[in-house]
Amino acid sequence: MEKVIPSRLTTLGHPQRLALFRLLMRRYPDRLPAGEIAEVLDLKASTLSAYLASLMQAGLVTQHRVGTSLLYMINMAAVRQTFDYLFLDCCRGRPEICASASFAEPAGKVETTHEKYNVLFICTGNSARSIFAESLLRDLAPGRFTVYSAGTRPQSELNPFALEVLNSKGHDTAHLRAKNTAEFTGADAPRMDFVFTVCDQAANEECPAWDGQPISGHWGMPDPVKADGTDAEKSLAFQQAYGALKHRIEAFAALPIETLDRIALQRAVDGIASQNQDTVK
Repeated sequence: MEKVIPSRLTTLGHPQRLALFRLLMRRYPDRLPAGEIAEVLDLKASTLSAYLASLMQAGLVTQHRVGTSLLYMINMAAVRQTFDYLFLDCCRGRPEICASASFAEPAGKVETTHEKYNVLFICTGNSARSIFAESLLRDLAPGRFTVYSAGTRPQSELNPFALEVLNSKGHDTAHLRAKNTAEFTGADAPRMDFVFTVCDQAANEECPAWDGQPISGHWGMPDPVKADGTDAEKSLAFQQAYGALKHRIEAFAALPIETLDRIALQRAVDGIASQNQDTVK
């Protein structure tokens, strides 16, 4: 550890390598192709290759071959090992001096200050996937969660195919509207207990940390709005997105949140993201 940890810290000391590390952390447990990483970070292929090599040599990133493609993913075991080492060695295991003021009990349970757990689903447009997620969780577990959704774009509108799917499934759509994340960042905004991104583009964006350090997860899936073909083919894409989200949200709603500490709960949320990943990507 005496040599491994300094090597990892040195590797992350470079601003662009740190940006790459942060992107893969936001997208965990996704495995990203180099081309997508380069596009998001605006890096040349040769530069990105050098950064990835450094992160892999430090053990922070792993490479996976799928067919003819090389995909990259955070090595979460190494990340936890690094944080554990810093906490136990530098802080001597004293949470009262190492925990940030906004996250004073990192290993504790999620203690909500409201009647129900507040959950926010984020996409770029808040027109389909995040609206599906909001409607599903609200109707699946109305007694446990207060559910919101928002988009990162300044303006958006609900997709008619998404509304058609929701109406056909028996969801009440009268109250739904497209919203921007700015509504949930002000002083009067509800404090979130869980924040999920449901599209890759939203997860790729640099967002400020949410007040209260909510449990976060990335449940990315293809955008049905981009589906081509006939109206029937487009409708099928929306049905598939709805079905994939329904499986994940049913699993989330079934979690015994009250009995899990934050670490176990975060792992459970990440595990849900991994479910059926190959079928929704």
